Amino acid sequence: MSITLKTEADLPGLRNACRLASEVLDYLTPHIKPGITTREIDRLAAQCMAEQGTRSATLGYQPEGYPPYPGSVCTSPNHVVCHGIPNDKPLKKGDILNVDVTVITPDGWFGDNSRMFEIGAVSIAARRLCRLTFEAMWHGILQIKPGNRLGDVGHAIQKFAEGNGLSVVREYCGHGIGRAFHEEPQVLHYGRPGTGERLEPGMVFTVEPMLNLGRPEIKHLGHDGWTVVTKDHSLTAQWEHQVLVTPTGYEVLTLSQGSPALPDFVQATKT
Repeated sequence: MSITLKTEADLPGLRNACRLASEVLDYLTPHIKPGITTREIDRLAAQCMAEQGTRSATLGYQPEGYPPYPGSVCTSPNHVVCHGIPNDKPLKKGDILNVDVTVITPDGWFGDNSRMFEIGAVSIAARRLCRLTFEAMWHGILQIKPGNRLGDVGHAIQKFAEGNGLSVVREYCGHGIGRAFHEEPQVLHYGRPGTGERLEPGMVFTVEPMLNLGRPEIKHLGHDGWTVVTKDHSLTAQWEHQVLVTPTGYEVLTLSQGSPALPDFVQATKT
């Protein structure tokens, strides 16, 4: 499968889809607090998408070998690495939660992003994990410019994560995206500088590192066909942005008024 480069004519629709995906997370933010269930978060997300005129890319999504995914968003608490299914268990103080939102606009563009949420007061270790994972994502994004390679992105994430005592989940990666949910290229969150696909203007993909407090190994829970957890039950975190390679650098597309503040070392969301 080849990489689909987006054209100038594609960008308004793509930017709109990504902004709307980010605005779903904005909408959810004030509701995510102790006592809410992830099923209620899912209901609120579906309500927001309906009001936007978008629809969920995850609801009913069924790759080969998987059952249809039953949620409008993925909700992954604590040691759940990814693909957590919304349920009726209330969140409690001290939990951390990843909410992953992908919308499809009426004109067929996909916007994909995720954020971490701290439920009430959390431990120092949990807060540090969430912050460092956010920063790791941005270290990867800063490597995005024409002529660099995907290995430069992965290496920047891996070096920062492991330098801070965190481990990188290797089984899951970022991906190309546009008029399909998952396109080429695969964007690994580890790697060697100067290796991998060369970046070109018009490439659009996600950067979405999953970092663990403990070891990097994961396991699938067989009961639902989707949920992935850390094998040692250590805490895990993930952040995700959708990014365009521009002629001079990068443009982060999944931004909205409620997006978290940039790390101190990041000067711009577009270069």
